[in-house]
Amino acid sequence: MNQIAPKPATAPSARSRVVRVGDRGHYDAATLHAILDAGYVCHVGFVQDGQPMVIPTAYWREGDHLYIHGSTKSRMAMALATGIPASVAVTLLDGLVLARSAFHHSMNYRSVVAMGVFEKIPDAHKMAALEAFTERVAPGRWAEIRAPNQQEMKGTMVLRLPLTEASAKIRSGPPKDDAEDMSVPAWAGVLPFAQGFDAPVADPLLAAGVAVPDYLRALTSR
Repeated sequence: MNQIAPKPATAPSARSRVVRVGDRGHYDAATLHAILDAGYVCHVGFVQDGQPMVIPTAYWREGDHLYIHGSTKSRMAMALATGIPASVAVTLLDGLVLARSAFHHSMNYRSVVAMGVFEKIPDAHKMAALEAFTERVAPGRWAEIRAPNQQEMKGTMVLRLPLTEASAKIRSGPPKDDAEDMSVPAWAGVLPFAQGFDAPVADPLLAAGVAVPDYLRALTSR
């Protein structure tokens, strides 16, 4: 059955309120953060020269901000740095919902949509932000690798979006067939979907004797 959204700490805005199947909407920080922390890729939407754009990119969360990074020459980074309105979507698929009727087929999912304006973080904070990103992807990685040099830092932009106007939407549970369809002799239920990492595949040029680190083994055992 559908989960009931907890009472939000602050009321959602007119733009962020979930309208379609509103009881699936969640607005509390704990739910928003949990979904964002479980994902790796977001889709950033913005309008440039009258053309709507949606760009997939890696992201991470720190506190009440969502962070992205990219080349200082990338179209998305340059556009967002000007302070134009933007939206970000993250979706986690949890399963296919197979009903007795075609109409009631669905998916179980957790999603977040955030809206607002990205801000370019100061150069003095970029290194710490990129370290946080690396540690978000693979905790323990930063201590092993070469940190970005001055030229690489110069060519990298980090932006962040406040999560002050955001909503989560969650669907869970079995199909919701109409009473008259319950006798249809078709299998009904949920086909769960789980995303995870397979065993690490070494670079063919990896030096002999360099073992797979424990933090990567931990990621593949989830």
